Amino acid sequence: MRTSLFPVSWPSADGVWQHLQLAPEALGAGTPAEPDAAIVVAQGDIAWVGAHADLPDAYRQLPQHDGRGALVTPGLVDCHTHLVYGGQRANEFAMRLAGASYEEVARAGGGIVSSVKATRAASEDALFDAAVPRLQALLAEGVCAIEIKSGYGLSLEHERKQLRVARRLGEVFGVTVRTTFLGAHALPPEYAGRSDDYIRLVCEEMMPALAAEGLVDAVDVFCETIGFTLAQTEQVFQAAQALGLPVKLHAEQLSDMGGSALAARFGALSCDHIEHLSAEGIAAMRQAGTVAVLLPGAFYTLRDTHMPPIAALRAAGVPMAVSTDHNPGTSPALSLLLMVNMACTLFRMTVPEALAGVTSHAAQALGLQATHGRIAVGCPANFVLWPLGDVAELAYWLGQRPACSVVRQGRLAVDGMGVQRRAA
Repeated sequence: MRTSLFPVSWPSADGVWQHLQLAPEALGAGTPAEPDAAIVVAQGDIAWVGAHADLPDAYRQLPQHDGRGALVTPGLVDCHTHLVYGGQRANEFAMRLAGASYEEVARAGGGIVSSVKATRAASEDALFDAAVPRLQALLAEGVCAIEIKSGYGLSLEHERKQLRVARRLGEVFGVTVRTTFLGAHALPPEYAGRSDDYIRLVCEEMMPALAAEGLVDAVDVFCETIGFTLAQTEQVFQAAQALGLPVKLHAEQLSDMGGSALAARFGALSCDHIEHLSAEGIAAMRQAGTVAVLLPGAFYTLRDTHMPPIAALRAAGVPMAVSTDHNPGTSPALSLLLMVNMACTLFRMTVPEALAGVTSHAAQALGLQATHGRIAVGCPANFVLWPLGDVAELAYWLGQRPACSVVRQGRLAVDGMGVQRRAA
C-alpha cells in the first residue's frame, strides 16, 4: 500500500502573504475587492486577512511571501465528480456523434454498465494510478476540495474499493476529499429486472457497512427514467437518514421526475444537473437551503438544448454551484476553469455567480461552507494566486491554464508563479 509522500515535501505557507489583489467576494458575499491585501497563515490556518496597511504589528516579523500583485481567490471546490473508475468510454462518444442517444447507448449495454465492468476488473492500486493524473490536472488549476463519488462498483466489494481510493487520493495529495456513496447509480447486470432487490441491498447491506468503515460522507442516487424511481430514491434517503448521512441527488437531468422536491424534503445538500427542474422543485430547494449544482460539461457533451432554469433559480435566491462532473461517459472534463467559462457562455451566469459557483456555493454543496470556499480567519489556508489582472479572466480565457500558485491545506502545493519568500 502506498504511503503519503507528496505533502511532506511541500513548503509551509506560514507567514505573511503580501502584495495581493484580493478578488471580490473572496471574504464572502458582498465584500469588495482589496487592491493591496495581506493574508497571515499560522500553523496552516488563516490567522488574519485585510488591507496590508492594517497588518497588525505582531505579524510584521513573520516570514514574508511576495505575491507581486497577484489576483487571489479562495481555493476552488469541485463539488461533483466521478473521478475514480476503470477504463474509458471514447467509443461511446463516437456513437453519440453518429446519432445514438444517451438512452440508446445505455440500453445497448454501454453507459454506466460498461464502466462498472472495467472498474470491477481493476485492482485498487490500478484505480488509484488511473485517477492520479485526473486529480493532478484539477489541482494544478487551484482545486483545494473535491467530491468523489462511487457508483461504478455496484457491489459492496467494488464500491468499497472506489471509496478507499478516494480517501487515499485525499491523503496522498493533501486535498480535502468528500466521498459520496452512489450505490444507486445504475442496476448491476446480475440484478437485471430486480431493481427493488438491488435497492434493498444498497440500503440494508452496502450503505451500513461502508458507513461503519468511515468511507461515506454523503449519499447520492441517480433518479431518472433510466435510473431509479422516486419511491426507490426515498428508500435510499431514509436509510441514509437513519445512519446520519446527508443526501444529494442526480435530479431532473433528462426529465422532470420531481426528485428535487423529494431531496429537499430530506434536507439535501444539493440537487445536481437539474436541466428540467420545475418551479415546484425550485421552491422546495429554496426552503430547504439546497444548492443547485450546474454541470455544463455534461450539457455540452450530450449536446443538450434544454437549459437549467438559471433565471428562476437566481430570482428565488437558490445558491448555484458549478462543477466538472468528471466522468468517463458524459463529461470527461479535467478543467474547472473551462466549466466556469461554459457556465457563463452556455448558461448565461455572470462572472460573480460563476466564481461563487466554484468557491462558496460549491463548498456549501459539500457541507464545507464553514471551512472552504472563502478566505476567513480560522479556516484552513486554501487560496490561489493567479497571474491575472481581472477576476473576469478566470471565465474569459478558453483552454489557458494560468501558471498559478496554490496554497492548499497550509502548504505551497503548486508554485507556478515562483513566489518569493523572505525570512523574518
